Amino acid sequence: MIPVSSPSGSSGATTVCSDRLLPAWIASMDLRISIIVPVHGVEALLPECLDSLLAQDGADLELIAVDDASPDGCAGILDSYAERDERLRVVHLAENRGLGGARKAGLELATGEYVWFVDGDDRLTDGAVAAVAERLAQVRPDVLVTDFVRGYPDGRVEPNTWRKQIADPPPPETFTLAEKPQLLNMIMSVWNKVVRRDHLLGLDVAFGAGYYEDISVTYPLLLAAERISYLDRPCYYYRREREGAITHSSSPKHLDAFAQYERIFDFLDGCRDDVSPRMRQRVFDRTVLHGITVYRTPGLVPGDLRKEFFRRLTRHFRDRRPDGYSFPGGARGLQFRCVARGARGAFHRMDDANRLRTSAGRAPASSKRAVRGVLGLGRRGVYRALLRLPMNENLAVYAAYWYRGYACNPAAIYERAKELAPSVRGVWVVADKAAGARMPEGVDWVAANTLRYLKVMATAKYLVNNVNFPHATTKREGSVHVQTQHGTPLKHMGLDLRGRPSAADMDFERLLEHVGRWDYLVSPNPHTTTAFTGAYPGRYEVLETGYPRNDRLAAAGPADRAAAREAVGAPAGSRTVLWAPTHRDGDTSPRQAQELAELARELGPGYTLLVRRHYLEAGAEPLPDGQGARVLDVSAYPSVEELCLAADLLVTDYSSLMFDFAVLPDRPIVLYVPDWERYRQQRGTYFDLLATPPGAVARTLPELAHLITGGGAEEPGAAELRGAFRERFCPYDDGRAAERVVRRVFPVA
Repeated sequence: MIPVSSPSGSSGATTVCSDRLLPAWIASMDLRISIIVPVHGVEALLPECLDSLLAQDGADLELIAVDDASPDGCAGILDSYAERDERLRVVHLAENRGLGGARKAGLELATGEYVWFVDGDDRLTDGAVAAVAERLAQVRPDVLVTDFVRGYPDGRVEPNTWRKQIADPPPPETFTLAEKPQLLNMIMSVWNKVVRRDHLLGLDVAFGAGYYEDISVTYPLLLAAERISYLDRPCYYYRREREGAITHSSSPKHLDAFAQYERIFDFLDGCRDDVSPRMRQRVFDRTVLHGITVYRTPGLVPGDLRKEFFRRLTRHFRDRRPDGYSFPGGARGLQFRCVARGARGAFHRMDDANRLRTSAGRAPASSKRAVRGVLGLGRRGVYRALLRLPMNENLAVYAAYWYRGYACNPAAIYERAKELAPSVRGVWVVADKAAGARMPEGVDWVAANTLRYLKVMATAKYLVNNVNFPHATTKREGSVHVQTQHGTPLKHMGLDLRGRPSAADMDFERLLEHVGRWDYLVSPNPHTTTAFTGAYPGRYEVLETGYPRNDRLAAAGPADRAAAREAVGAPAGSRTVLWAPTHRDGDTSPRQAQELAELARELGPGYTLLVRRHYLEAGAEPLPDGQGARVLDVSAYPSVEELCLAADLLVTDYSSLMFDFAVLPDRPIVLYVPDWERYRQQRGTYFDLLATPPGAVARTLPELAHLITGGGAEEPGAAELRGAFRERFCPYDDGRAAERVVRRVFPVA
């Protein structure tokens, strides 16, 4: 098609099409674009990708999704979408072929005049297809390069940093690579390039196997194109630093880059007369720079293969160096000369990040500022540089409740691992030095965001936590992440909260990124396994072992109970009630304070109330200090297990503590649930608690006081309910849950 001038008064370019003059946007409606989506291991992100494609209009779309033998639920998602929209055609491959093989399979089925390869974990921006189709109809390029944005797991969205090199000043509607060689400085992936199908098929090139598979196609596409066009509009949302992405994963497959370089230069050799020596050098320099970037990026090339990677890069330089080659100037030229000579040691001495690697390995935390000042690196840069260090196979990092201290399942696993796997050294992460001062004697700890913290986080083989580690944490290949969670769920969790008002600010995409790091999920019972595998879909292994933190309750005897009562300050002879409600959305502390004052008066001086407020209600109103029962605030007490041992009875509403307390067979539980219907409707629950409670149920304060003082909490009917509840939710609590976890995860002596 040849562009012609628009008629007077018309809007938009016009195109010669079937001997008629049509506005470009109308001509684009008859343009067929085949969008090919390779899919593998992106279950959490695939729906967003498909939604972005199926919402597009402005062209005749042919959507071909290739299930590359995905090990997760991608196949089902694709089939479900295909049933709802006939534009989507799904191909299921019998065995995994990699990105290149999946794209090839899709290309073989494509019928569109143009093809666009969209990765299954990325998406198109709104209106992208309409904008692309209009440009294609206007100029009919061999390759249309689009602008894009980078999206990060923490929610940041960054523009294409190379845009100015091609868009400022604006290029002509069509050009060649020789006329705009700075196009090579942009990302050489295939996903921001819409390609005329006949142009691609006529090149006799194919996507390579393994990593960086698309560069063996994108370089020839641009080199051979007679008409390239650039659309200065972000059309593609490219995800960066996704767990499992090749740009965020340590793998031997990064050496696949060299096979892709060979394919590029084989193509150049086949069209030597059509590519100028200057362009050949530009391509060569870009491949060398790409190899250097992969080598220098922390956490990509495994430590035991770095020497081999550098050797392969040197061989590539020597084998493919163009005739009459001249080195770049400045620091890049020095890097290139080191590569050319195979001078890996000299290369490292030039590299600030590697000098950090050498110094940080022996630098105390107090030198963090000096190191950062010398190298000009922020905390994230320091951490990513430390990822170059070899993994410490005998180091485990433990944490609980967002670094609040030594607690819960990780503490129980830590103690058992010291006995069964003594070769693995455990280090605890705490929020600050004040928290470290409260750690048990003999427990090694490190304060968050110190240099030592960054080092242990970067090098530890094992990472154990009852919540997720910070989002910036990298999942190194070979590392083992153990997610213990911290309670049997009554209320909805994870993805089950979608659509709930309480989850309006939740980042479910980030949540799934975190789940993607888990290797093991500890579950206390079959109910939790069912709930959590639905709320947190992933490829981890479930360890249905019982809760390690409950080992202490299961094994406790009279002496343990007496010691716990003394430790928490429960007076001898006083009947001790543990009051432990969960958190509601919104501040409920004033109501609790009023209820506690009333309950204390009703119970009288023969009782002690141990008040365990939820951690989200720190700073609530002071507890009552008047007539009646003695009231002790144990919200900050470090061991909830000791509180359970000290208590004669538990009063709670919807807290997961009821499932732990049920391990103690002779201790009654009373539910105080004045707002059950409202709570269940707003938060959502996995079962009807009042249909199968762990004991007696009270709706009002007088009912609650009567159940406690009148013996209703301990009547045979309540004991029978508690027994059934215990059988359902505590089947594995025999005192050996931590041992079962340790034996599965750690190298046991």
